Amino acid sequence: MKKKIKVFIDGGEGTTGLKIHQRFENRQDLELLHIEEEQRKDPKERRRLINQSDVTFLCLPDAAAREAVALVDKENDYTKIIDASTAHRTAEGWTYGFPELSKQHRKALETAKRVAVPGCYASGFISCVYPLVAAGVIPRDYPLTCHGVSGYSGAGKKMIAVMESSSKPQEWNSPRQYALGQAHKHLPEMQKICGLDQRPMFNPTVDDYYSGMVVSVPLHTRCLSQKPAFMPGRSKKWTLEEVHHIMETHYQGQSLVKVMELQGSQSLEDGFLPANTLAGTNRMEIFVCGNDEQILLASRLDNLGKGASGAAVQCMNIMMGMEETTGLL
Repeated sequence: MKKKIKVFIDGGEGTTGLKIHQRFENRQDLELLHIEEEQRKDPKERRRLINQSDVTFLCLPDAAAREAVALVDKENDYTKIIDASTAHRTAEGWTYGFPELSKQHRKALETAKRVAVPGCYASGFISCVYPLVAAGVIPRDYPLTCHGVSGYSGAGKKMIAVMESSSKPQEWNSPRQYALGQAHKHLPEMQKICGLDQRPMFNPTVDDYYSGMVVSVPLHTRCLSQKPAFMPGRSKKWTLEEVHHIMETHYQGQSLVKVMELQGSQSLEDGFLPANTLAGTNRMEIFVCGNDEQILLASRLDNLGKGASGAAVQCMNIMMGMEETTGLL
């Protein structure tokens, strides 16, 4: 009988931790290590469980996540850490957990001991921008702008409680922009992972629905890199169809990320792109819209799925040599 993988979720009472638990409910190949409620913040008990595990998920605030990593014994060379916080997404020695970005990202995950799960908004932005920077279409110094709308579940238990209470402020019934000072915690990884010279302008909005998000990036083709001389076509500018082809080729064969037909998706026939269509799933859909002068890239996902717990479980599957969609489809 094959030995079960021992898994500990540090911070299992938070939104991401609970969602990871749900994805493990029917997994017969895992043994979940539980911590008693009164010991959740006890460093000795947490140390014991972390070092007993094959895989530990960190679903904690940043400072607590860093403290948890310090609890790994120096002689422990087998416990793998998957951090769902912001703490290690740009840290040296940590692997960024987005296997669809490139063969190198996937290969790094296969042998990684320390993995940082991407942020939800960052996942949407990077999924749109990384392929085009890598292909030389978007210059590294392009002044990118990113817009995002998400359900309120991404803000954690406190906001969920307010949003679902009978005393919710009237203003909370409407979409609400935030991070107006351009210091959103996802910006560093958005810049670093895409290899940009400067951070994008980022305009996130939280709305009055539970989960699901759309992240969009507008592009002016006149500001993109010129096409190489050997490429066919009269114009030196990239066309809508060419950008779509690059995106489609980049993600070809991926199980959880799909580039949708060029302006041909049924969901776009009425001119709208709903943000909650993929709520409850672990998938991501990428849209290329607009025209040859102005192109709009959009990534749709569940902020709790491919934007958090689903991505964390996918990383674990790859790290442990399993089929990456195990427990996700």
